[in-house]
Order: sequence, then C-alpha cells, then structure tokens
Amino acid sequence: MADKLTLSVIKADIGGWVGHSSVHPAVSAVAERRLAEARESGLIVDGRRGRVGDDTALIMTHRGGGDSEDVHKFAWDTFLLMTDVARELGQYGAGQDLLSDSFSGNIRGMGPGCAEMEFEVRPSEPVIVFLADKTEPGAWNLPLYKIFADPFNTAGLVIDPNMHEGFDFEVHDLFEHKKVVFSAPADIYDMLVLIGAPARYVIKNVRRKNNGEICACTSTQRLSLIAGRYVGKDDPVMLVRCQSGLPAVGEVLEPFAFPHTVAGWMRGSHHGPLMPVAWEDDTPSRFDGPPRVVAYGFQITEAGMLGEPRDMLGDISFDRARQTALKVADYLRRHGPFEPHRLSLDEMEYTTMPMVLERLGQRFVDVPADTCD
Repeated sequence: MADKLTLSVIKADIGGWVGHSSVHPAVSAVAERRLAEARESGLIVDGRRGRVGDDTALIMTHRGGGDSEDVHKFAWDTFLLMTDVARELGQYGAGQDLLSDSFSGNIRGMGPGCAEMEFEVRPSEPVIVFLADKTEPGAWNLPLYKIFADPFNTAGLVIDPNMHEGFDFEVHDLFEHKKVVFSAPADIYDMLVLIGAPARYVIKNVRRKNNGEICACTSTQRLSLIAGRYVGKDDPVMLVRCQSGLPAVGEVLEPFAFPHTVAGWMRGSHHGPLMPVAWEDDTPSRFDGPPRVVAYGFQITEAGMLGEPRDMLGDISFDRARQTALKVADYLRRHGPFEPHRLSLDEMEYTTMPMVLERLGQRFVDVPADTCD
C-alpha cells in the first residue's frame, strides 16, 4: 500500500494592503521563499502560496499526516516572518490572526485556519482548494450540501453507480464543541435542520459511505470564539477531491454559480453575497467586500506534486453569478444598519454591541404588561 499523502492548507491574515483589501507583494514573497526552502529540505513534497483578499494560504503536500507538528510549526514560523515584514511596511492589522505568543504542538486554536486531509493518491487526482474572504466557516455548508447531496446539482448522484449510495457528513457544533455524522440521503432532512444555521453548525468533512474515504474538508476555526472578542472574520478554506467516483470538477464548481448569502463583510457584522471571482479580482474593497471566493485547481501527481494551479472560478461562465452578487450587494447595502443586512443581535455578541447594551442598561425601565401606551 502506498504511503498516504497529506494535503494541508493553513491560512492567516498577516496584514492588509491597503486596509483589508489585499496582501503586499513583499509579504507574499516571504511565503514563497519559505515554501521553496521547505521543498528543498524535504519537509514538504510540494507547496504553493494562495491568496484571497488580505489572507495568505500555504497549500502544501507532505507525508507527515494530519496535525504534523513539523508542518504546523513551519506554517507558524512562516506567518511570524511575514508579520515582521507586514509591520515594517505598516500594513493594517499585521498578525491579527496570530492569537498566541508561542507555538504549542499544532496550529489549531491559535488563530490561523487549517484544513487537512490524508489520502492515497489515485492515478488521476484532481483537487480544488477554495479560499474565502470576509465570511465565516459556515459559508461552505450550502455548497457542500449541493455538491454531495443534491442531485439537481450533482448528476453523478443519480447516474454514477459509484456515487449512488451517497456520502457521510460530519457536522460540528462550534459552540458546544460536539459533532454528529449524518448519512445522505437518509438523514438529509435532519442534517438540514442544523446546517441551515451556519453560524453554529458547520460541515467539517465529507466521506464516502462505503469505505470512509475522505472527499472534502473545511476549516472550522472561529476567531471570535477563540479570542472572546471580534478580531476579524474567519475567512475559511475548503478542500474537495473530484472525479472517479466523486463529484466531477464541474459539479464541484456549480454551487458557486449561485452567490448565496453569507455572514461577514464589513467588520464581520453584515450579510452579503459570496461572489465567485478570478484570482485577479480577489481584492475586496467595496464596504470591505462583498465576501468572495477563489478556487485553486490542482492535478496532484502520484509523487505528491501539486503542479501549477488553475484559476477555476475565473471562467466567463461565472460572469452572471458575479453580476447577481453585485445586484444583491446593492440591495443589502441600502438597508444600512438594519437587519437583515446587519447580523442579528445574537450573532454580534463579540462586537461593540454588548458594550452599547451595558451602557444603556440603567436607561431601560419596566413596561407594565397590560399597558397600551
């Protein structure tokens, strides 16, 4: 049996250029230099630098398995070096995702987002790495449901005998730190009750029902739940394997033809459309948004090489989705500070809202239940 390959994508907001809109070339150069050094040393098999908005992602293949201390330490040290350059250049929010002063075995719970999956490489192994900015981990719930459970999106669920049994979804409760596994299609209705509330319930991974093989995984870190305050949006990542008994590349991309509404955008406190964009358009600036997603496509070799990435959402067939997203953005922006553009109060507990309510506390007086005045 061949050694399993691990695909790790670890991302962090190291500092924005300008504001929260992009990453300075000098900061990106640090990541690219470090990845080249890691390849030469043998720590990783291959690595590429990804970007969306003001976030940098380290996309790496290696043989160390999930939660590899060496790989996670490399990512942490790389982010620290990038932060040093960002601070020298006066970048905005330099190092804001680094919530600890020291590394403690792996990067989970320390601020950076992380998604990893370990698998035996097939003779042809297409994988798509999705990076989102100005949103939260639950943004992947709807696309993952459509990819792996909706036959109106994924024809293979009906016509491919290797997919006909369906898939298992592992869903995490981010508040109670619990998880539950749903089997699709049998448990679809129960699953939708939870994943339809993406601020709390998040699809962590999807596996083949018959053998447990990993098909997709996401980052589930919520910075506000780690730090206890608003320190920036979570900007999640998602990895999806494609073809040969799994959804085809086109089926994996199809959900993003609909720019569904997600939480995040300005100050992490607003709803907005998740706009699919080409790499060159991954720089959110209008009201620090709208939220957006890019896709890096890789054809991983049996040796574990990523090769050159393809811009999977840059295709003109997503132009109409982009136009729809802009129309939705116009509509929501006209609400200003009113819901549903602004998040509900229970989702704003890590912003300034609790301080406002505390300051106003003594000004509230009881109203008799039977009064009409």
